[in-house]
Amino acid sequence: MKKGFLLIIVLILGGLYTLWGQEILTAGRYLEQVSERYSNIRTYVGRLSIQSGGTQMYGVVYAMMPNFLRIDFSSPAEQVILYNGESLMIYLPGERAILNQAVANQGGGANIATARGLNLLRRNYVPAFVVGPAPVPLDPGSGEMVIKLKLVRRSNGEGFTEIILDISPDTQLIRRITGRTITDATVRFDFSGVSLNTGIPERLFVFESPPASNMYNNFLLRGTD
Repeated sequence: MKKGFLLIIVLILGGLYTLWGQEILTAGRYLEQVSERYSNIRTYVGRLSIQSGGTQMYGVVYAMMPNFLRIDFSSPAEQVILYNGESLMIYLPGERAILNQAVANQGGGANIATARGLNLLRRNYVPAFVVGPAPVPLDPGSGEMVIKLKLVRRSNGEGFTEIILDISPDTQLIRRITGRTITDATVRFDFSGVSLNTGIPERLFVFESPPASNMYNNFLLRGTD
């Protein structure tokens, strides 16, 4: 009887020791793991879809860590967004206009999908699992599985009040970013066909102005004087 009792105690204590020895995967720790994954990425190329209200945009995103980001759009055709760590440039072919702005950290939702962007999210947002750490369908009825993180801003200074990150459980790459703005509008960024650490020439992040284009500097500040 005593031997059986002691055996049960040993098994219970052994089980508790195993549980204590395992790391509990919190949402904060998982976001940290994803950030560490992106810190090992040198270059990133993928298809990008942006949906905002009734507007749908398609293009290819190129990133070279830590500072370079370029989006070449097929819809709107020939539109370009370029960020080099110091300035943001938007080319609008329909208006033959180049909008240029000196900025400290811009690039929109696409820039979230970088190690630097993820570190900013960890600093400025509180993460939680939408369902839990187990993969769930990307959309209802979808066969594509993701881990869903919900991030809520810590202060009113952030442009998105809430962000949902859909992350591939196999690659720990962001599949989708859904942000809710302060005006309660929703913006969604979908990434697909991603290639990592392939050769991207640095000259790709130098924009050659088309002839007869008009340059507008500091466009974000116009009309605020």
